[in-house]
Amino acid sequence: MESTKKQVSLEVLPWLVVHSDGTLERLAGTEVCPPGLDPETGVLSKDIIIDPKTGLSARIYRPDSIQPGQKLPVVLYFHGGAFLIASASLPNYHTSINKLVAQANIIAVSVNYRLAPEHPLPTAYEDSWNALQGVQAGNEPWINDYADFNQFFLAGDSAGANISHHLAFRAKQSNHTVKIKGIGMIHPYFWGTQPVGSEVTDEARKQMVDGWWRFVCPSDKGSDDPWINPFADGSPNLEGLECERVIITVAERDILRERGKMYYEKLVNSKWRGNAEIMETKGKDHVFHIFEPDCDEAKEMVRRLALFINQVEA
Repeated sequence: MESTKKQVSLEVLPWLVVHSDGTLERLAGTEVCPPGLDPETGVLSKDIIIDPKTGLSARIYRPDSIQPGQKLPVVLYFHGGAFLIASASLPNYHTSINKLVAQANIIAVSVNYRLAPEHPLPTAYEDSWNALQGVQAGNEPWINDYADFNQFFLAGDSAGANISHHLAFRAKQSNHTVKIKGIGMIHPYFWGTQPVGSEVTDEARKQMVDGWWRFVCPSDKGSDDPWINPFADGSPNLEGLECERVIITVAERDILRERGKMYYEKLVNSKWRGNAEIMETKGKDHVFHIFEPDCDEAKEMVRRLALFINQVEA
């Protein structure tokens, strides 16, 4: 009897495999959970459509205890997943945003940008830009009733932090009306062809990340494409970053750690006039707070992000 098992033609581990018939199988990030009232945090959420033409959607969060007329800071959030996996409705992300909203007392909008390879880059950036515009268009009652756009932030982890960086420059170029107060970059997904720091000795993980990027953005520039390397030829100068404040968090065991630290150092040594801070978590790896939301280190990182949003010294 002939086997019906599909043959794997390409592995992009640990995220997905491509079968010989062209079908795609995601190995992680496919779980979903519904919105609603989270009894642990007292945060209420619902799903909204931003662009019916593309299906662009988001999950919006607010404290259930908010009072009529009360205005709160707004955080537009972009999840991680190497541009390949995950969504705003992934249970781990839903839990993480609930905790941030409760701790910081904010409105959060977690964006469901479309994923590669079905939707090649720059689709994720275009969707995220459209989400930014859609949130500010005045079509969502929670935003109209409770959002303080004088306190508007971008935030994201991994690929989402990368998106936040690029959106800030796009906002500057488009003379966007709502000013970005700050950006929260959690374990940002930046990369480059030449290894730096621990990448030099960790060849296996360097090659793995190189492979992720080649898959989502095949180009002759490789890992020095400006989408992934903010210091490559063609990248805008960091002094033009369109916000007043930035916080960057890195994790000691994360292969992306050196890139986050480099971004911080280049930002503070540029002519950018804002205030930047960096936080390093010892003994932890990439986006540990998503997988271990109740560990002390995750709680401390969420606390720092909340302080950042509310302009309180750590």
